[in-house]
Amino acid sequence: MLNLNRRTLLAAGAAAATAPVISACGSDSSGSADGPLQFILSGDGNQGGGYAAMAKKYQEETGVEVEIVDVPYDDLQTKVRNAAQANDLPAIARMPAIDPVWLERTVDLADVAAEANPIEGMYATDDEGKIPALPSDLTAVGMFLNADLWEEAGVDYPTSFDDNVWTWDEFVEAAASVREATDVRFSLAMDRTSHRLTSFLYQFGSEGLALTEDLSEYSANQATAPALERFVEMNDDETMPRSVWLSEEDPNAMFKTGQVVAYYSGSWQIADFVENIADFDWVSVPMPAQPETATNSDSAAYIVVFEGTGQEDQAIDFVKWLYSPENYAEISRIAGFLPAIEGVDVTYDERQDDFDLYNEAIANSPDFIGEVKMRELELQVAGRSSDLGDDPLVEETVKAIGGDITVQEALQNALDLLNETID
Repeated sequence: MLNLNRRTLLAAGAAAATAPVISACGSDSSGSADGPLQFILSGDGNQGGGYAAMAKKYQEETGVEVEIVDVPYDDLQTKVRNAAQANDLPAIARMPAIDPVWLERTVDLADVAAEANPIEGMYATDDEGKIPALPSDLTAVGMFLNADLWEEAGVDYPTSFDDNVWTWDEFVEAAASVREATDVRFSLAMDRTSHRLTSFLYQFGSEGLALTEDLSEYSANQATAPALERFVEMNDDETMPRSVWLSEEDPNAMFKTGQVVAYYSGSWQIADFVENIADFDWVSVPMPAQPETATNSDSAAYIVVFEGTGQEDQAIDFVKWLYSPENYAEISRIAGFLPAIEGVDVTYDERQDDFDLYNEAIANSPDFIGEVKMRELELQVAGRSSDLGDDPLVEETVKAIGGDITVQEALQNALDLLNETID
């Protein structure tokens, strides 16, 4: 079971490091112990800057150069797959998921895990006891409010789980009052991802589109269709803008420019908002519950070390160094990470209350969420999870919002497509 409640997060915002990153891809040193260790990842200024800062520190301490290769997120999977097929893998990568295309090319990180002590359930072993990947950091879904708008409208909101956490009915009513009083366009914008949508489903008693215990298929409980129906109905160009899910308008930009009363996103936004919102006060708040209080927390990405580079030992040394308590706490502070390993105390520069709230959200979430995540990871580590490219839950929900199919059809289509991914 995934146990996220044993950890204390000291928290709040983060300042991005200014060390440069390299945007090239490909390795001139593949298969050779010479040359820098290439570390491919996709990060914004905070995440990429955090790894760049640690690479600089590592070179100063050891003399070993770690070359950060920062590529666009949409290109990352393809670049690493192509590199695997061309026998030109980097030494290290930070990947969004474990891909069967390169799974067999990974180095066993069991020794690193034994020293680093990742959170239980955030990593998995294969049938032979190999640990092919370690969690880089933890993310959790949450809600932000434009506090100035709520104050202007004179509408109250909960600020902690000690308050009476609002239901979705109460939130929608309150946000509509703020929208109307302040002449703002929309009540709420939500990131166009299944990670965010699934947390919404959890709050209505759904378990999302989850693998069965024997990892044989995806299924959904009876609460899922009504919850998805509610979400589709909320995309009405008042409560939520249809343009975000139908045409991928940027909800982050909508929030930053004051077009929405609330923004449904997650912990990774905190560092960005600290740096880039100066025109209004913003606040993290508990998400609504109807009846469940639930976030969706998971590893943001996975650290892997690849075989066949001639630099495996050097790469392992760097990863062990990175996961030492002192260094892991430092990158967590710089990059605005929630730590994915036990016993690490992180003192962030700002916004401690925001990160503390995410810790509370994780602690108050149902246990089944951890179990669902663990099954997904076990499927990946077993090499049984293939990728369709598009996200079935998102793509089918978009069709339902657009009126092309019913919610029940969207749910069944998404389940069918997900089941096609199981090898």
